[in-house]
Order: sequence, then structure tokens, then C-alpha cells
Amino acid sequence: MADVLVVGGGGREHAIAVKLRESPKVRHVFCAPGNGGTATEERMTNLPIGDSDVPALVAAAKEKAVALVFVGPEAPLCAGLADALQEAKLPCFGPTQKAAELEASKAFSKDFFAKYKLPTASYRTFKSGEHEAALKYLEAEYSAGREVVVKASGLAAGKGVLMPQTLEEAKDAVKQVMVDKVFGAAGDETVIEQLLIGEEVSCMAFSDGQRAAMMVPAQDHKRVDDNDQGPNTGGMGAYAPAPCLTPELKPQVEEVLQRTVEALATEGRRYVGVLYGGFMLTKDGPMLLEYNCRFGDPETQVLLPLLDSDLFEVALGCAEGNLAARVPEVTWKPGAAATVVCAARGYPGSYPKGLPLSGIEEANSVEGVKVYHAGTKQGDGLVSTGGRVLAVTGQAPSFKEALTRAYAGVAKISFDPPGVAVGAWAKRRPEENPGIRVPKRRIHAQYENWLGFPAEPKSHARVVAATIFALKKKKAAGLGVFGSLECQFFRHDMFGFPKRTDTQGKSLLFEFEGCQLCASCGWSNAQPCDADG
Repeated sequence: MADVLVVGGGGREHAIAVKLRESPKVRHVFCAPGNGGTATEERMTNLPIGDSDVPALVAAAKEKAVALVFVGPEAPLCAGLADALQEAKLPCFGPTQKAAELEASKAFSKDFFAKYKLPTASYRTFKSGEHEAALKYLEAEYSAGREVVVKASGLAAGKGVLMPQTLEEAKDAVKQVMVDKVFGAAGDETVIEQLLIGEEVSCMAFSDGQRAAMMVPAQDHKRVDDNDQGPNTGGMGAYAPAPCLTPELKPQVEEVLQRTVEALATEGRRYVGVLYGGFMLTKDGPMLLEYNCRFGDPETQVLLPLLDSDLFEVALGCAEGNLAARVPEVTWKPGAAATVVCAARGYPGSYPKGLPLSGIEEANSVEGVKVYHAGTKQGDGLVSTGGRVLAVTGQAPSFKEALTRAYAGVAKISFDPPGVAVGAWAKRRPEENPGIRVPKRRIHAQYENWLGFPAEPKSHARVVAATIFALKKKKAAGLGVFGSLECQFFRHDMFGFPKRTDTQGKSLLFEFEGCQLCASCGWSNAQPCDADG
């Protein structure tokens, strides 16, 4: 049996370590640095080594005589960890520094897309000192009726993408990146590209340098506020498989991933590891937004529970340059998985740390639920250390049941002091109507009554009405989020759609476990309703 080393300390790395441990060929998993979750798992040991300390990581891999080093985050890969491990004759699942430039520099990746005719948005790149030229470009784009996205070219922990709504906001975004340097050196180059309209999907593949074996598609949710608004985060939730990638579209994405692996090899950038393509499904077909050189976080927390193949064998096959020799076909389990990220209030801005956590064991006892730690550590008990603290994953035969299980797990978890919010997401109900969009809300983990209704519904004099959302073309309207006097919650999947949806402000009747609730709904704003159901 073999020992392995997982580099990183987030929820992604906890999920990777758990999946590797499932292999009958793995004896022990070392995590550097790991977190509060990996510290207490059986057959796992944390090593006090930073994930970007390349010499110390190579030395630890040698000392522990590991059969494989599995690198989670992008920073050590972009710093050359895979190169150093290869030089030491240690198998590494992760791309070299040269190959990882695909993520390290958005300017490089956009030029790469153009060179190899990979489908992507039109763009311009601006270096430091070209602020005035960037402003002129913005004015020309908006004068032509084209909206843009502003991106810091370098690594910014998934937060370097700004999505302005107006020309003035676009100018401010460029100023933030190029002048104010809110993303530091990541903004030494700035990419301004055309705004693409469509459904975004995360499409990842295992690559051995020759072949791209695509995983099931996933969708993550990055905005921190309701209605897909607010600043980008590292990710507030995810689910898989994402049905927006239809059987008709999947071959197109697979072709792009395979062409990318082949093009990188042509350039002397042989790619080993996870190739993560962010795609926008537009009216003109799938378009590349960007590539990442590692598993997504929190997508990993929904993808790996669905992986049927042995992850150790898959990763080792890729590291050896011949995935097919070890795993002829990567297989997946039926069903679905959904994860909810619990984040400290204030994230992605300033947030409290050192908050005691409880209820993790109770959450893990819920059927089909696994809690993956991110910003946690063990001391005198378990405490928070980061903005994204936990990811609670539910797995079930259907998406609806998976999400139900995830929120049942969240309900068991408490922060101390009370009142610290945890992130809750939802962009749509993929199983029921792919055209329906619903808002995101926050739920408060300390509330036992997470459904938001007491045993006697009529004890509530007021029910906050559902908000009806529609697509731009008004093809569909969907049920929003209810709130009670005690707390807010997200459980729209427990409700059925009314037979007649009126978006002009008339009353609608919903049923919930035999109790009827009256909701007076506006087009896009909730109003209180004094009817007692």
C-alpha cells in the first residue's frame, strides 16, 4: 500500500484527501498544511508546511517516501512545485510552472486561445501605465453598445474579475485594478473582454499530457449577494452534474479541452493534472472564459463524491503520462451532489476569525452528508481561520434531495457567538425547470428551526412574500425565497409552483405540507402580506 501527500489546506484539499483515502491502494494521506478537518480524520496527518514552501514540500515527500504528490491550489504550481518534484523523481499530479501559466496569466491564456482558434470573447490587454488607453478602449466599446468584463491578469484567489454594469462602473473597475492595485501584482496586466451572455458551467478534465478525460459538468456560484449580485468570492456553493451542458453541447466542450491539451504539448507545455475550463454557453455555442490549472473549489466537493473510479489510480496514471494504462475509462456514479459554503459574516471583505464551531459531527450524521473543512483549525476545540469556513455537501439520487440534505447538514452547525451568517446559494432548480432563476439568501446556522416555520404556521401573522423572478425574455417565472419572523431560510424546493403565476401583483396561493400560505407578489420585490393562510 502507498502513502500520498496532498498539498493545500482548503475544502478542496479535504475532499481530495478523503477521496484518495477510499482507494484500497492508499495506506495514509499526509496533508500540508491541512486544516481542522484533515487533522481529525482517520489515516490522515497534517504536516506544518506552507503550501508554497517548495523546498520543504519536496523534502517532506522524500522523507515520507510517498508514491504520489497531489497538488490542490494554483499558487504552488505556478511557483514551480511540479518541476521541483519531477527533478527529484517524485510523481506529481499537477502541471509544471510553464503549463500552469494558462491560469497564472489571463493575458497569456487569451493570446493562447486566439493563436489556436479556441472559442472565446474578443479582448484587449493593457499593461501598467496604459490606464488612459484602457479608458479610451472602454469608451469605444460602450459607444458601440458592447458591455465588458475587467480582469486582473494574475492570480487573485478567484476574486480578480469585475463585472461593471455601466461605462462609469467599468472605468472605476479599471482604476481599481490598474491604479489602486486592489489585486496587487495580479493587476500588472489587465484584460478587458466582451461580456458574454449565457449560462456558465465548469468543465474539468483529467489530463495525462495526451488525453483529456472530461468529468461530469458542475456549476458554482461566486457572487456573495442575492440575485447573483455583489462581489465575486472563491465560491459560495456548487452542484453537479449541471444539466445546462446538454448531450448536444458536451462533445463541443470535450473537443475544446482535447485541443487545448494537444496545443499545450505542441508548445512544450505538456499538461498533467486537472484542466479546468470555465465555459459560457452562448447562443453561438460554448465559449471559453478562462482556464484554471487545478480542481475548482467548491466544485471538488461535489465532483469527487460522484467519482466512481479510484482517484489514486487516475492521478498516478496521469502523472505517469498514460492514464489509459491504469484507468481505461473514468467512470461516475449516478445521482447528484450539492454543496453549501458556510462563510463568516463580512466575507469576502473583512470578517472575524477564531470563532468556535460546533455541530460538525451531527451534520456528518445526516444521511448523505459530508462536511469538508476549509478555514478551520484545531486548538482548544475547532475554530474558524478564514472567510470560507466549511462546505457542507449533500449527495442523493436527485438534485432536489441532495440540496435538501446539504441544508439539513448546515442546520446542525453553529458558530459562536450566534448571529454569524453562513452563505447560501442557488441560481436555479436544474431538475425542475432550467429556465427558472431564484435568489440567493443567507441562513443563520444557529437556528434549529431552519425551515423557518413553527409547528403551528398560523402563529405567524405575517409571511414575507415570495419574489417572482423571470428571464429577460420572460419565458418563465419561479418561486423565490420565503422568510419568517425568526429567520431567513432557503428551501424553495419544498414548495410547488402555483397553477397560475401572475407577475402583476395579484395574490398567489402556495401549499406547504398541507398548509396554504398567501403571498402578495410583485414583479421583482417582495412585499409583506398580513393574510394568515
